[in-house]
Amino acid sequence: MRYGMVINLKRCIGCDACAIACKQANGTPPGTFWSHVIHKEVGKFPNAKVEYTPLLCMHCENAPCVTNCPTGASIKEENGIVRVLADKCIGCKQCIVACPYQARWFMDYKAKGYFPSEGFTDKEKADYGKFELGKVTKCDFCWERVQVGEDPICVQICPATARIFGDLDDPQSEVSQLLHHNESKQLVPEAGTNPAVYYIG
Repeated sequence: MRYGMVINLKRCIGCDACAIACKQANGTPPGTFWSHVIHKEVGKFPNAKVEYTPLLCMHCENAPCVTNCPTGASIKEENGIVRVLADKCIGCKQCIVACPYQARWFMDYKAKGYFPSEGFTDKEKADYGKFELGKVTKCDFCWERVQVGEDPICVQICPATARIFGDLDDPQSEVSQLLHHNESKQLVPEAGTNPAVYYIG
């Protein structure tokens, strides 16, 4: 089994629901976005348009963040999901330098609430306690949700059904069928990482 995601760019409407849902579900501090969408204007008036590219950790088969981590804090699970073990992370940032997708975040400041003058809300107190100063964090395909058979929150919340999650090793899975019947691309193919996130459309 190797979990992966297919993102249909023709379906993505650039609503940023995935980014918001990710922040809400994972409680990431201000300025930290495990999932986000690049908005890019292309063409010239009157034929200009905006293209959207959703980004997250690519959960690479050949993950340079894993091979360059000196402590074993960055690991690739048997199901292909790349994770960070906070108790082993020493904050050296070698994984951040090695990642060609800029998908990792370093906790180099004490988290402040979204309304600093008001102090932390109860949710912020609970969420920010999970993040240690001097550690690296990243998208883990919503590890705890996947463990109980649920899709990552960005997949579940997408109003346009632009994200599909499943087993890339199962030829009958929806992700495999989409890749079989559509032209697809992976980002930064020259890096040789074989990411588990594919784009179609």
